[in-house]
Amino acid sequence: MDDLPPIGLGTYDNTDSDHCTDIVATALEMGYRHIDTAQEYDNERPVGEGIEQADIDRTDVFLATKVWDDNLAYDDVLSSTEESLDKLGVDKLDLLYVHWPRNTYEAEDTLPAFDELYDNGTVDRVGVSNFTPDQLDEARNTLDAPIFAHQVEMHPLLQQEELQKYAREHDHWLVAYSPVARGTVTEVEAIQTVAEKHDATPYQVSLAWLAEKENVVAIPKTATKEHLQDNFDARKIDLDDDDIAAIDGIERTERIVDPDDAPWNQ
Repeated sequence: MDDLPPIGLGTYDNTDSDHCTDIVATALEMGYRHIDTAQEYDNERPVGEGIEQADIDRTDVFLATKVWDDNLAYDDVLSSTEESLDKLGVDKLDLLYVHWPRNTYEAEDTLPAFDELYDNGTVDRVGVSNFTPDQLDEARNTLDAPIFAHQVEMHPLLQQEELQKYAREHDHWLVAYSPVARGTVTEVEAIQTVAEKHDATPYQVSLAWLAEKENVVAIPKTATKEHLQDNFDARKIDLDDDDIAAIDGIERTERIVDPDDAPWNQ
């Protein structure tokens, strides 16, 4: 399994074109190498412009996007991916995800289109997002291409132990979105205590905790260059066993994504 940087850049909700382009370009020049977007985010074009503007070779950037749930019929996967490539200004993708297994998603119809894109070199890797273990099993049994990554909401208040175990057993990445629970981690005493110990922010501690997990990487989003740097600096925090145990032991559990968008309980 290829390596992924422990901290990438999520671009959800960054729909101001100029700002999105600036944030992506700044992130890459700061040292980020994993950029995540999606058809539904309506920012693939400015993301691509940010990659083009940065003084970084395209081959050094790991670029991922996701096929929205309206586009998961076989032909729509192929045509919408071509549109994504055009908007991003690239001729291939490092990773393409099924965004949600719902609406037009049917494993036997959707996933062969992902195999076709993989076989013809349009995408280097195939991923899924927001799947349950049963849906992962079905996808693995349907796809010829290996599942490279599974993207889910994950943070100290939603630790996804079952999906962590699944990722380790089947050797794919678990990519954590909303990794600081949209700021809620700042309210948690255990995280505050570890942050004070390391002279860090609760955000940084949450990202460092994720980075310590086997087969897990995080893709925090941010609207400011200051937070962009703070998030990236979380790589320098070395949590000890006591720190990790304290966060592992958090009993509070919260899902940030609207339950209507996640109609199962994990």
